[in-house]
Amino acid sequence: MAYLVHTAHLQFAGLLLGFVSWILTAVSMGLVQWRVWHVLDVTNITSGVAWVGIWRVCFPSRALVSSELQVLYCRSIPFRDPSTPPEVSVAQVLVPVALMVGGGGNACAVYGLRSVYFGMERMKPLRAAFSVAGVLSLLSAVCTMLPLAWNMRSVAANYTIDFPPDFHMPPSPVRQDVGAGLSLGMLASILTVLTFCFVCGDYIYIHSTCSNFPAVKGIFYRLLFLLLYITYFGLSIRPTCPRCIESTIK
Repeated sequence: MAYLVHTAHLQFAGLLLGFVSWILTAVSMGLVQWRVWHVLDVTNITSGVAWVGIWRVCFPSRALVSSELQVLYCRSIPFRDPSTPPEVSVAQVLVPVALMVGGGGNACAVYGLRSVYFGMERMKPLRAAFSVAGVLSLLSAVCTMLPLAWNMRSVAANYTIDFPPDFHMPPSPVRQDVGAGLSLGMLASILTVLTFCFVCGDYIYIHSTCSNFPAVKGIFYRLLFLLLYITYFGLSIRPTCPRCIESTIK
């Protein structure tokens, strides 16, 4: 059993990354600064900057102030409202799912490491624990990356949102920036992918008795490369001219 303890360092590091990524995902979900709108009309938005998150819209205002806040005006974004864009609705569903799935993956990794450090003679439950932990971590990363990439593409293309009148938001911003919520969420998803690599990349395939190790290893790396390529390709799409932005909005 001492051999297993000395070969579980990557899994322990993956568990730490899993906890960090889970916390960052939770913080990103709660932040309102997913999309930063820059507007010209400062009648209500006195700073000229509004923040669009997945749960609410906020902006500093001297004319409009929410009852529970001192300098901010905030409105909640309903899930089934026709004005809610699809990328925001998808984020409202997938990001909480990613939190639950990621929590389950961390729990399985804790069980596997507990078995390693405190002793377990049977290898099958141990491999199953790390396998499930890795799969859940990868699924959590996918659930996080999809809405993040979609919202980042909307920011790059300067897509507008038809907010209801009580939001007091302009029909379209002058420009948009990626907010701290998107950046933090992308960092969390990358750490979650690393968690999958650390938990599954060494222990499952090296210490298992699978006779098809080269084929399984090739599929593992191809799947990881495909996930990273799709994410990069989705984020690298940029409009090439102002007319492209106007046409996409129309």
